Amino acid sequence: MEYINRIELKGRVGTVRSNVVNGSKVVNFSLITDILYKTREGNAVSESTWFNIAAWEGKDIHDMDLIQKGATVHVSGRIRSTKFAGSDGTDRQFYEVMANRLRVVDEDGTDIS
Repeated sequence: MEYINRIELKGRVGTVRSNVVNGSKVVNFSLITDILYKTREGNAVSESTWFNIAAWEGKDIHDMDLIQKGATVHVSGRIRSTKFAGSDGTDRQFYEVMANRLRVVDEDGTDIS
C-alpha cells in the first residue's frame, strides 16, 4: 500500500531566514493563506492560516533570493512533524512543510522565478 503525504499552498510570505548548511542553501519562511467563505447566515468570513516552510535549493527550487516578505509563492511539498522537549520540559510538536517545488508568482499566478 502506498501512503501519501502531499500539500500544495499558494500564499504570501511573512518572515524569511536564509542559511547555508553543509554547502546547501536553505530558506525557512512563514506563509499565510486566506480562505473566504460565507456562513449559513450569509456573513462573510476570512480565515487565515500560517505555515512554516523549509525550502532547500535544488532542481525545482531556485531563485531563492526572490522569496521576500510580501511575495506570493506557490509551494508543493510534504508535511514533516518534529517532536522536542521545550525549555520548560514539556513535550512539544512542530509542523513544517518541506518544499520540493516552489515558484514565486505574481497576482494572476504567472511565474516570476
